[in-house]
Amino acid sequence: MMYNLSMASPMPISEAEILTQVVQPKKGNFSPDAARSLLDLRFDAATTKSIRRLLEKNNRGTISAAERLTLEKYLRVGQLLDLLHAKAKLSLRHSSDSR
Repeated sequence: MMYNLSMASPMPISEAEILTQVVQPKKGNFSPDAARSLLDLRFDAATTKSIRRLLEKNNRGTISAAERLTLEKYLRVGQLLDLLHAKAKLSLRHSSDSR
């Protein structure tokens, strides 16, 4: 179990909250080249299709325990990509504002 270290009492913290603290998506401090490279990171078509299939099985309640674990891993990686993309987009906006 993870704990919020800034609090006196133990508070569960999610991986997404930890990643948000590390990535700081509201700070646009990537170089334009780095930002564009990060925006190119995404799941390929075959992986996206697999994720959609797992999501459908999950919604129908027919997903196995192993498939659920796989889906959760893909969703966590997707959250990281979302954070990086947000920071990259903000970085590109900041770089165009400073011209």
